[in-house]
Amino acid sequence: MTQNILIVMVDQLNGTLFPDGPAEWLHAPNLKRLAARSTRFANAYTASPLCAPGRAAFMSGQLPSGTGVYDNAAEFASSIPTYAHHLRRAGYQTCLSGKMHFVGPDQLHGFEQRLTTDIYPADFGWTPDYRKPGERIDWWYHNMGSVVGAGVAETSNQMEYDDEVAFLAQQKLYDLARGADPRPWCLTVSFTHPHDPYVARRKYWDLYEECDHLLPKVPAMDYADHDPHAQRIFDANDWRSYDITEEHIRRARRAYFANISYLDDKIGEVLDVLERTRQEAIVVLVSDHGDMLGERGLWYKMCFYEGSARVPMMIAAPQMTPGLVSVPVSNIDICPTLCDLADVSMAEVMPWTTGESLVPLGQGGTRQSPVAMEYAAEASYSPMVALREGQWKYTNCALDPEQLFDLDADPHELRNLAEAPEHAAVLERLRIMAAARWDLEAFDGEVRESQARRWVVYEALRQGGFYPWDFSRCKKPAKGI
Repeated sequence: MTQNILIVMVDQLNGTLFPDGPAEWLHAPNLKRLAARSTRFANAYTASPLCAPGRAAFMSGQLPSGTGVYDNAAEFASSIPTYAHHLRRAGYQTCLSGKMHFVGPDQLHGFEQRLTTDIYPADFGWTPDYRKPGERIDWWYHNMGSVVGAGVAETSNQMEYDDEVAFLAQQKLYDLARGADPRPWCLTVSFTHPHDPYVARRKYWDLYEECDHLLPKVPAMDYADHDPHAQRIFDANDWRSYDITEEHIRRARRAYFANISYLDDKIGEVLDVLERTRQEAIVVLVSDHGDMLGERGLWYKMCFYEGSARVPMMIAAPQMTPGLVSVPVSNIDICPTLCDLADVSMAEVMPWTTGESLVPLGQGGTRQSPVAMEYAAEASYSPMVALREGQWKYTNCALDPEQLFDLDADPHELRNLAEAPEHAAVLERLRIMAAARWDLEAFDGEVRESQARRWVVYEALRQGGFYPWDFSRCKKPAKGI
């Protein structure tokens, strides 16, 4: 039986807060109800811990090295199939309400209809430059202002955006319920919270006045004690210009948790309309990446530590039994999973994805291959890669020492075992697996070429008339001939 599909995507939601659905202390009743009827993935990871690369990977089922979306200003090519293409080709009507951070003139990527504009630019303006290691591009790089400025706000551009995303999604569900279009539907509702800035409405802020989780489990470390990439993140975030106090940390985390509750209300509104209109649908919840939330002194994303790279993932589908799955998975697995659930021919899908369907895991099955991650954007000077297999996480970059963590014994990743003799065999096995998957020298060359091309194009397009690629709801579909 063909099934409707509702995908709820959130932005920068830390997966460690979802050990088995939302943590008990989070005020998130709607997400907890969804979790109770879902297959819940405790160890789900982003393909790349940054918005545009993570989202292009999620939609296509391919890593950034496959999509070419290395950073937040890399074009997502129209020729790359996404789950929206696969489902639309199979007879679905596909619709997007909200953010997907598409860079380039194609602002649909398989969606037949888009209800909102995006919230971030679609041009090449946010292109990093590996030719200038250490350069901080001040006008768009993250800084610590979101932390020191955390607090209460009754509205912001992000709140207004997500209010609209939820409202238009609800209106679309009412429209779908009228049955004027007999095709099954796939509606993607993509919010920008709890992404910083760390400001929240008073009603949600007040929920966490007595919260016991306002300080990170691992306090800030001295700059010299961080690994080289973490140091690069600190430098990119202009940390020397800010004096971060314990009160700043408490307020930033409180606002972040408050915005999870805000999201819970918005998602609850959408699910309520789905229920009241008596429409049956598979429901998927996923994030593009996480947020370090001050752990080790790090904020935002851009690294492979758990807070940044781990994401919540839940799937409520008749073919998948509710319960907890601890096997590591990736958000690139969503694309083949959706196709599998929708009875799309997997023979036609699998050539275009490196993900795996999660349906067997929801039926008690197993997974053989490790989860792969890549990062080649701001705060990096050369591509970084990682593998998560079982309890182990391995990271590699041509510029940095290798890292090996045993996440069962060391969930906060404080002991790098890469030089421990007793773990040499594990390290070598993962090193061989990584070498078989990646040619880091070639990867670096491809990223540098992409950046250099985009710098030329962007500088040219900003001279004279400027014609942005941002999506406009005024556009009308072309009529067939």
